[in-house]
Amino acid sequence: MRVVSVNIGQHRQVETPRGIVLTSIFKSPVEGRIPVRGHSLVGDTQSDLTVHGGPNKAVYGYPFEHYAYWTSQLKREITFGNFGENLTTEGLLESDIHVGDQYRIGTALLQVTKPRQPCYKLALRFELPTMVKLFWNSGFSGFYFSVVEEGDIAAGDPIELVKRNASGKTIAQVTQADREKAHS
Repeated sequence: MRVVSVNIGQHRQVETPRGIVLTSIFKSPVEGRIPVRGHSLVGDTQSDLTVHGGPNKAVYGYPFEHYAYWTSQLKREITFGNFGENLTTEGLLESDIHVGDQYRIGTALLQVTKPRQPCYKLALRFELPTMVKLFWNSGFSGFYFSVVEEGDIAAGDPIELVKRNASGKTIAQVTQADREKAHS
């Protein structure tokens, strides 16, 4: 397991039919070691702290393995950070990680907290009104981390399982339960 890309973004105003929206979903790969401090990566912003960021959504990871699916589905090139993820990961899938698992990534210690539930800003990012529904139905949610120990992270860093929460549900199980609840 490893970090393929570290991605950060700044606040951006996007014009929509409903007016100007402030978003930080436009993330791009960065070089070098990036400090993880408090509830985010240094240099990264979160625009609406009521639904993004904070202690339980400090760092968002998304599996590299899903990129082929999205490239095929959307018939376009997808670049790292397109899903608003801070970490594009390899070998770390929703079906394998449990809420409460802790991973050493670079010198930081992160804990898995929950799957992502996408908002309308994902549709803005892809300029595709159906993107939230497509993302939700795919089951490829990615996962949020809290920061247990600050440190720094870079592309190429190994991702090492430090502590398994075997009694916790996997991210895939939580996502499936959320989807079933939404459809009932």
